[in-house]
Amino acid sequence: MTRRRLGIWSAALLFAAVSVILGCRLADTDGITPVPQLLAFLPWLLAPAGAGLALTLLTRWWPGTIWAGVLLGLLAWFIAPYGQGGEPDGRVLASFRVLTSNVEFGRATDALVAAVREERPDVVFVEECDHGCSAALRRSLSEGYPYRQSVEGAGSAGSVVLSRFPLKPAAGIPGSIMGMPGAVADVRGHAVRLQLAHPMPPLPGQLDVWRRELGKLRDFAAALGRTPTVLAGDFNASQDHAAFRAILDTGLRDAARLAGSDRTPTWPARTAPAIGAQIDHVLVSEDFSASDARFLDLADTDHRALLVDIALHGPG
Repeated sequence: MTRRRLGIWSAALLFAAVSVILGCRLADTDGITPVPQLLAFLPWLLAPAGAGLALTLLTRWWPGTIWAGVLLGLLAWFIAPYGQGGEPDGRVLASFRVLTSNVEFGRATDALVAAVREERPDVVFVEECDHGCSAALRRSLSEGYPYRQSVEGAGSAGSVVLSRFPLKPAAGIPGSIMGMPGAVADVRGHAVRLQLAHPMPPLPGQLDVWRRELGKLRDFAAALGRTPTVLAGDFNASQDHAAFRAILDTGLRDAARLAGSDRTPTWPARTAPAIGAQIDHVLVSEDFSASDARFLDLADTDHRALLVDIALHGPG
């Protein structure tokens, strides 16, 4: 009897923890610490829910089996891709390649330069590009990428947008620490708004800052109208965060999802792709299609880079 009671209590504790996180997901809220941090790993809640189910079967705790079934059903529902999909109707006006990479305080600059030279993206978004990183990119890539827009800063504050296409300055999004520059690219005669995203991470004690900066990204997206737009970078949020889904609800679409890779982890690089969360994104307006999303493992950074081919379509 004691062993059965221990099994029931263990299963109940597992189910209670999973239920709290799923309850916040169901209520479309990110909750308080540690819920936002755990929401990023929502698919991996299948492990404790599955372990609890096994315990209910071993102990013949049938109400717990029903509880497990509900939790597993909700997890299966929420793991499905979020946001709009499908192809725009109009003909393709221009195709180009986008790369986004968090180089972790500039440490992965050399690896990024090598990847850019090999993959030859047309637009590169670089987060946590400190002064040394910015200078190295100017020194190493200025010939192939003569146009740039940046916020210069130390540590994680610096960010750079590199482009083969001519750029005009555009108002960036102000962050509390990390720079988020913007620009308008002339992509073969078509104006495309480029915006780098790098809000604060959801650290305990700083959730208000995280929500506020994701809210600024949402407000930026909501104000775009019909402007062709690429919003890319390290969002420090996955599709399981309500604050990130609010950005998708404005009509922007996740290019990785369009390319069939919506759950491929980008962070932490040390455990990805086996375990992790996709928090690095390339979001595009509805007049873009996307294909061939690839995730690059760069040395000396805790993020995988995301490389995706996108195409701008004309009116349907």
